[in-house]
Amino acid sequence: MDVDLRKIDTQQAYKLMSGSVVPRPIAWVSSMDAEGELNLAPFSFFTVASRNPPMLCISIGPGVGERLGTVKDTLENIRQQKQYVINLVNMDLANEMHESAKNFPKDVDEFAAAGVTPVASTSVSVPRVGEAPISFELELDRIIELGSDHLILGKVVHYHIKDEYYLGNYKVDLDKLKPLGRIAHQYSEMHGFFSLPREK
Repeated sequence: MDVDLRKIDTQQAYKLMSGSVVPRPIAWVSSMDAEGELNLAPFSFFTVASRNPPMLCISIGPGVGERLGTVKDTLENIRQQKQYVINLVNMDLANEMHESAKNFPKDVDEFAAAGVTPVASTSVSVPRVGEAPISFELELDRIIELGSDHLILGKVVHYHIKDEYYLGNYKVDLDKLKPLGRIAHQYSEMHGFFSLPREK
């Protein structure tokens, strides 16, 4: 099967890409508007963008469903406040993350809806998820429009990791962390790590 993605429906192309580029880590993004209203939402178009300075990127698409044609609150909040936090998700937080993904009205606090704790950050005004194993505090570097989506590049200004996931010497214990990954419209708990080359 060969497909010219330029000639098929956007949703069909998205299904092929999101089912092929896997697993994708989940950025559970906490943000805040000018009135101090909190927002928490997951995004799986997420990766490291630069090592020096340390930067992360997320891609945010347009609203869907009943919010079709709108700008997502996370994008608007980051654009206004220029600060946000990316929290990582493991299996212990899977249901809470899933709850926060719902299309809540703008005035709903997803921290409360998901049942997680906002904890004051160190270098930014936006709180992080207290239960998250790892959190990155970020300041906005730039937003790049890419077709229907927006690529957000942020500089990491502070890093938090819970003691039980830290091996020392700046290494993360991935066997304990077991981060959650997005696979098309399903999820996977990442474990069973190995090094290469493998013995035949």
